[in-house]
Amino acid sequence: MSDISALGNPRDHEAGQIPETGQETHSIIRKVAVRLMPLIMICYLFAFFDRINISFAKFQLQHDLGFTDTAYGLGASLFVIGYVLFEVPGNMLLYKVGARRWIARIMISWGLATAAMVFVHTEWQFYGLRFLIGAMEAGFAPGVLYYLTLWFPASYRGRITSLLFLASAFSGLVGAPLSGLVLAHLSGTWGLPGWHWLFLLGGLPCVLLGVLVLKVLKDRIEDAPWLSGAEKQYLSARVAQQQPHHTGGHSLGGAIRTPGFLMLGLIYFLIQVASYGLNFWAPHLIHAAGTQNPTVIGLLTAVPYLCGAICMVVVGRMSDATGERRKFVCGLLVMAAIGFFAAGYFDRQTTWLIVALGVMGAGVVASIPAFWALPPKLLTGAGAAGGIALINTLGQLGGIVSPVMVGRIRDLTGSTTPALYVIGATSLVCALLVLYGVPATLRSKDHPASR
Repeated sequence: MSDISALGNPRDHEAGQIPETGQETHSIIRKVAVRLMPLIMICYLFAFFDRINISFAKFQLQHDLGFTDTAYGLGASLFVIGYVLFEVPGNMLLYKVGARRWIARIMISWGLATAAMVFVHTEWQFYGLRFLIGAMEAGFAPGVLYYLTLWFPASYRGRITSLLFLASAFSGLVGAPLSGLVLAHLSGTWGLPGWHWLFLLGGLPCVLLGVLVLKVLKDRIEDAPWLSGAEKQYLSARVAQQQPHHTGGHSLGGAIRTPGFLMLGLIYFLIQVASYGLNFWAPHLIHAAGTQNPTVIGLLTAVPYLCGAICMVVVGRMSDATGERRKFVCGLLVMAAIGFFAAGYFDRQTTWLIVALGVMGAGVVASIPAFWALPPKLLTGAGAAGGIALINTLGQLGGIVSPVMVGRIRDLTGSTTPALYVIGATSLVCALLVLYGVPATLRSKDHPASR
């Protein structure tokens, strides 16, 4: 890499006059990404394993414990209630004690709580432990998103956020087939049913990951021993340069009063209604269409996540290159709506159902990282830490509505199709809100990343 000192001292320039330096900037960003993102992505991968595991555990768990679809949906929702109640306080503590310590605490406590699912025997134990797991995980996703705003300039956040959420796609791509294999081949090993193994393998590795977070991650650019002094100074200036310059979003109260903030919360709520609809019910849809083998169900469930992974990488690069965030989110939500409508229409035709799930996954999975490039356009500092958490909290309420709604509709009608049509309609409403319901600050294009 060329000598970064040749760039001059960025602090000698006004914020808007720091020169774009192309290859040198890319080299620093690449160095930071290589150091931070692998561990963060693995942690995020395990965060989404829990969502995959609970959907696959549904078959054996309901059979062994005698739960109805409504009871299963309620347990899934109680996870979100625990998550929601502790989300904002957790992220404000993260801002005070440092992301590294708080993310490590989350990983360790939530890993232990997930593994404790093996002790569930009654509905109330199921409800209580799912609530506890949600409370222990609270703050993880927004905490990581806030952490990334400390290390990466806004013009690179589309692809960096897509890289982060690539882990969630891989949790479906890898986790779904793995879950099917665990259920098919580990059931009965050491006297444990397959769904016990799902939670043990999803929870215990998180404890080790929490220890690694403490040792590997650094809280600030200034703490990174693998950056030179000039690189630290330059990167800090670039991050500061591309922060929003209005004063409304620097505290949690200011963030809430910022025009467009609550609209972002509503938009993310509707996105999460779609996301939980995909995550919790895709294996059931494939099973209901006629596929019985757990391994095959796992492989087919990976299709929407594979499509989502490809789509989010492409969209992340395109949105950084153009600076257009809002229009990409809108287009992805329309794609998700088409997928939900098609899945309802082809609910008994496996081939076309998988195609529909692929379209659904491309839209739903890719819309989440595309959306998360929007809040930093409004928020900084404590406002970013608490505000991102509050938006995520408002969004996660969709995780309460979606599983219960789908489960209840299935219990009443014997079919998931009406619920799929409802989720498709909410995705279209969400697309319209993104296109027409946000203020000028969010309509503006970001400064494109240098090529």
